[in-house]
Amino acid sequence: MVCVANQKGGVGKTTTTVSLAAALAELGARVLLIDLDPQGNATTGFGLRVEEGAPSIYQVLVDGMAIRDARLSTELANLDVLPSSLDLAGAEVELVPAFSREQRMRRAVEDVRGEYDVIFVDCPPSLGLLTINALVAADQVLVPIQCEYYALEGLGQLMRTVQLVGDNLNRELALGGVVLTMYDARTNLSQQVVDEVRDFFGEQAYSTVIPRTVRLSEAPSFGQPITVFDPHSRGSRAYQRLAREVGERLGLPVAAPQNSALDRLLGGAAPVGTDDVKDA
Repeated sequence: MVCVANQKGGVGKTTTTVSLAAALAELGARVLLIDLDPQGNATTGFGLRVEEGAPSIYQVLVDGMAIRDARLSTELANLDVLPSSLDLAGAEVELVPAFSREQRMRRAVEDVRGEYDVIFVDCPPSLGLLTINALVAADQVLVPIQCEYYALEGLGQLMRTVQLVGDNLNRELALGGVVLTMYDARTNLSQQVVDEVRDFFGEQAYSTVIPRTVRLSEAPSFGQPITVFDPHSRGSRAYQRLAREVGERLGLPVAAPQNSALDRLLGGAAPVGTDDVKDA
């Protein structure tokens, strides 16, 4: 179970969760994506809509509904989504007086862990009770970091929160990796952020760097992950490479194809270029 978290908004967290989940499902992994953000962008990213009062993660956390009764299928055969709804915005307040409130997610997930190879949780851009629930239930934390000046601000607070949860509530929790997103090869700043993150995190930083592309921004408006919306775009190929890296690190039973010569050029330790491949 992988918690995708960063309390800073606009770092590509939901895009990374949706695209990575879709890419791994296409490689043959059985994937569940839990949308824990009240904005519900990971839900709509798969073209799903939840009517008011319909089963969602809100009922799972607050009312104790089983995940099996709330999850939805997607157009990808191996991928299910536990959707979010606006009701979730009030869940943090409603859970305050609840017994073992930070354990709600962990107990809910235990019933379905055996049905999936990997479970991703898209967290809200905060370190509130919803994110704490995800951290308590997760095995690893995946942190997307935008290649911008303010990218590293607040990262220390997130790491401290992860350590506190690990020390007091979830001894198994570990930092699973750091993903560099929104890389713009036209600026020296992006490369400086890449270098700083890799110097600090070492091998915990994934080799694949996600470029800033128009097609990645367009995909959510069509209700499709980038790997379905435009599978040959730079953004899609980047997430496909990242999925192979994640699958290898997690030991997932996926049939990962060999990188093409172009993938090897664009992937690995070197960041993705801007003009090597044009978006369709």
